[in-house]
Amino acid sequence: MNLNSQINRLFEEQLTSWEQARVNYAALSQVKEKSLQIGGYLFRVQFNPARITSSAAKIDTKSIQERKCFLCGANLPEQQKAIPFKEHYQLLVNPFPIFPRHLTIPDVNHTQQCIGANRMEDMLDLAEELNEYILFYNGPKCGASAPDHMHFQAGNKGFLPVEEELKHAKKEEIISHGKASLYYLTNDPRSMLFIESADKQDAVSLFQVVYNAMTIPSDSYEPMMNVLAWYETGKWMVCVFPREKHRPDCFFAEGEKNLLSSPASVDLGGVFIMPVEKDFLKITATDVALILDEVCLGAIAFKELRRKIKEQL
Repeated sequence: MNLNSQINRLFEEQLTSWEQARVNYAALSQVKEKSLQIGGYLFRVQFNPARITSSAAKIDTKSIQERKCFLCGANLPEQQKAIPFKEHYQLLVNPFPIFPRHLTIPDVNHTQQCIGANRMEDMLDLAEELNEYILFYNGPKCGASAPDHMHFQAGNKGFLPVEEELKHAKKEEIISHGKASLYYLTNDPRSMLFIESADKQDAVSLFQVVYNAMTIPSDSYEPMMNVLAWYETGKWMVCVFPREKHRPDCFFAEGEKNLLSSPASVDLGGVFIMPVEKDFLKITATDVALILDEVCLGAIAFKELRRKIKEQL
């Protein structure tokens, strides 16, 4: 039985035996959505109250030290079952879904959230095996609600607008390596880098070039980024979103200016998650554009990053 079939069976079992998961997945059918256009790109906004725990998560050192890690095996709900992958990952049904099929894929060991060449290779292996899913990684200060425990997530393909838009978007090549090419989208509001590769190791090598060219903030241990990856028609696709900021000013604002928005990979992939209904109702395309402009790498810094990437090879 292939991994996709194993996961289908896992979902059937978990949505039968685990009430919390069953209720939250059933609630997805009632989730409200609206569509916004920003510079010719589609962004869907989803009102999803179950995501409040993630969107509002406190990730300061003190808060993390005071809570049990919810991705460690000893702290998982009794009803939660796992499928092992390789020697050190387990595939779990995410009980607070955004996607109709939403997985969390933690390392079995409690080690900090950090992506590099080895983890990117794991991510691409997962993408190939889970070819019905799109994989995503949120950096420790880029939407991850568990920055103290290494994990990926995955959701079924066809959900994020960026998947389809990349087929038609105007892009310009930055560099190539073997069977892999690195592009940027010339008019994208997200300062996105895009790797397309027919060879896994070439894709890993190009990602490492990007990683090495990025700046590591003084208060962190890796560059700020979100990553999406998927596999189709014999190629790996990787979107890298360099970040400037963890949360936009509206997250901390008071009164009418407040919007509980904490963008991560899914948001940058084109589905903005709003866990508070009043925010869902009032958010506009202008608001989303401002949030993207604030959290993503600015135009000047993005141009400089592209220059540094070219110097790496």
